[in-house]
Amino acid sequence: MTTTIGILLFEDSEELDFVGPWEVFTMAAQGRDDIRVLTLAESAEPVRCAKGMRVIPDHDLANAPALDILLVPGGVGTRSEADNTELIAWIAKTAGSCTWVTSVCTGSLLLAKAGLTDGKRITTHWGFVPELAKQMPGTTVLSDARYVRDGNLVTAAGVSAGIDMALWLTGQIWGPDHARKTQRLMEYDPAPPYAAVVE
Repeated sequence: MTTTIGILLFEDSEELDFVGPWEVFTMAAQGRDDIRVLTLAESAEPVRCAKGMRVIPDHDLANAPALDILLVPGGVGTRSEADNTELIAWIAKTAGSCTWVTSVCTGSLLLAKAGLTDGKRITTHWGFVPELAKQMPGTTVLSDARYVRDGNLVTAAGVSAGIDMALWLTGQIWGPDHARKTQRLMEYDPAPPYAAVVE
């Protein structure tokens, strides 16, 4: 069975928030035919990201395939997208049929607006922790955590933390050995290195 991973894009999304996990998941897919990674956006037009990178999404939301994993990046664009009722509704609907729902950085704000974090423990970029906690009093927002798992919801702290979260998720789905192989192929050498076990 193929695992389909959808990475949501929007104007002013933070590049490494999605490119880091993209690299992990596409590296994990090498030599396999059961992992598909794609990008999604409201329209098929190129998306201009926070630092100027332009990305052409694989699918618009209206034509997106069914997803097993949804990843929502952060960036300054989340502030305006938090008021995008159509996008928030799509996130809420799509998350309902996903095995895993994930975010990086302030992408957690969009998950929260979609009602996915109520009563749960999450994290976000350290600089946004107080604001998110204020906006979402029914959610426990943790600081000083690279990523937090609560049920099928996995939220990562800022920017590069998405790489660690994606490696952890790779280990959960395809096993720790495959995650370590993926890390080695990436020549990613964090401190501490990947050491998570399947829970």
